[in-house]
Amino acid sequence: MGCGRTGAALASEFESRGHSVAIIDRAGDAFRRLPSEFQGQKITGIGFDRDTLISAGVEDAYGFAAVSSGDNSNILAARVVRETYGVENVIARISDSGRAEVYRRLGIPTVAPVPWTSAQIVSRLLPGGKEETFADSNAGVSVRRLALSRAWVGRKVTEIEAASGTRIAYLVRFGKALLPDPSTVIQSDDEAHFVVPEESANTAERVVSKAPGVEK
Repeated sequence: MGCGRTGAALASEFESRGHSVAIIDRAGDAFRRLPSEFQGQKITGIGFDRDTLISAGVEDAYGFAAVSSGDNSNILAARVVRETYGVENVIARISDSGRAEVYRRLGIPTVAPVPWTSAQIVSRLLPGGKEETFADSNAGVSVRRLALSRAWVGRKVTEIEAASGTRIAYLVRFGKALLPDPSTVIQSDDEAHFVVPEESANTAERVVSKAPGVEK
């Protein structure tokens, strides 16, 4: 639901992976954003209207993404699709991060783009920044880039993991991803992305930003 830039990009991506796609928008001219080769259904209507959803094939749908410009419309559509039609794989884009958290607790997966975008900008503008690239709030874990103290150069990744209570998911070295093993040693200018339990987040950030052995 929603054929803005995000919706059009998602529809095109899903179709390119071999899926049948239907996209809904209340404005018929919104479909101009789709590529000319798009073969899916283009449904003009309100995304939480039952007749519109049935026309789009909701009764046989595997997943539903509500990415219109309206928070209320997105969450209402997501709830209708899940609760009325039993579609398990639903997600709603919610600009208000506070409301997004509430809906997550109610079982509706949400994406809140404003805090994510802000965090990305801050992490790139300020030295020693941190960057969260993935978060599973239900499981209480995230993947985030943390700034390493240069004092960790020459140390094994297992030493950092033990000290910080995390796991290093991958390193970016010379612009390429590297999956570390227990023998991997940190090199100068490595960028480290950690799997961080929620309860360890603050401690992990402090530990990796200081020399080994420095008090937390």
